[in-house]
Amino acid sequence: MDYTPISPFMRPISHAHLRVVERPEISVPGKPINKWELLRELSKAQAAFGVTERDLTVMQGLLSFFPDDALGGNAEMVVFPSNKAICERLNGMPCSTMRRHLARLVEAGLLMRRDSPNGKRYVRKHGEESVAFGLDLSPLYCRTEEIARAAEAVREAEDRVRRLREVVSLMRRDLAALAEFGEEIQPGLGLWDQLRDKAVLTARALRRKLTLEELSACRTDLEALLDHARNVIDGPETEEMNTNDASFERHHHNSNKESIDLEPALEKGGAAAGAPEAETDALVADVEEADTRRVPKIPLHLVIAGCPSLKTFYQGDIRHWHQLFDAACHVRPAMGISASAWEEAQRFMGPEQASIVVVAMLERFADIRSPGGYLRALTSKAAAGEFSCGPMIMALMSRQNAA
Repeated sequence: MDYTPISPFMRPISHAHLRVVERPEISVPGKPINKWELLRELSKAQAAFGVTERDLTVMQGLLSFFPDDALGGNAEMVVFPSNKAICERLNGMPCSTMRRHLARLVEAGLLMRRDSPNGKRYVRKHGEESVAFGLDLSPLYCRTEEIARAAEAVREAEDRVRRLREVVSLMRRDLAALAEFGEEIQPGLGLWDQLRDKAVLTARALRRKLTLEELSACRTDLEALLDHARNVIDGPETEEMNTNDASFERHHHNSNKESIDLEPALEKGGAAAGAPEAETDALVADVEEADTRRVPKIPLHLVIAGCPSLKTFYQGDIRHWHQLFDAACHVRPAMGISASAWEEAQRFMGPEQASIVVVAMLERFADIRSPGGYLRALTSKAAAGEFSCGPMIMALMSRQNAA
């Protein structure tokens, strides 16, 4: 004979209810947890728990009935508002709607009913002890670590998408620049029209919220086109142009004394190296805003030549600016540069120039006391229009030639 557990109010207990009560693998965190921070984490990880924004709105209302800001400790985590009180707290949500969302929270194992014999919610005191009948928040508290892990996984996935989106945006710019450059040295070739068309289509695609799979497919297509275009235009004409660009950068290096003054700080850990890191909110560069910046005047091959240490820490090929950006993203955490300092540098320098600065700092890493503070100092100069990365690279090449 099948047996269905029944609550004191003759209400069948759901399987989700039993999972919460009998869940041995869930360990109580053992310390108080701020209820609003926990709700924010749950909101970030809501897809992993099968709950919606409306479900979380009901959970927020229930948490507001809990008197303390922190769940846990020795406090009883049962709230006992009536359905009417809950609906009023939720700005007049219909009672039937509220009960439906409440049931979903119970089914998700984030809430548990503690029904009284008559189905009412209340607390009854027996001397110094009390018995509460209502809605138990302890399942939410017990799953704190699980919620935190799920929220962190969501943030990591969002970061991968954001980084890949930026890489695709840089590749689109590389494609457009190669199309213009190729038209100058080999006019009339149909490949340049193909590159321009692909750049336009990619720009349109980036206006939408693309998934990681869509961005990965877009990156694969762009890489194939970029490599093909680079193979077409690589030749004696390109080498001659690179030599002219290098001469221009040397002239710029010799004439821009204000920018040269930054290099001793890079080499010897001067005042800028010890600058404290300002408390700055993370600044995320918008794709369309980033696309308006020009590619640095210094040729990429000179950057790679001036920063040979990069090959030790990054094994991928670097033939385009988006690949240098990917390399800078790879070495940045190991250098102790915070995400906020890196994003701020991209905002004011542009992703390409910020990448050049990071790999140049890697080359002189042993001489820089505070890489994060130094990058912020250079970012401040870039924001004021007083910085160019060209002299940094040329100074590194001069040191190599003098060695």
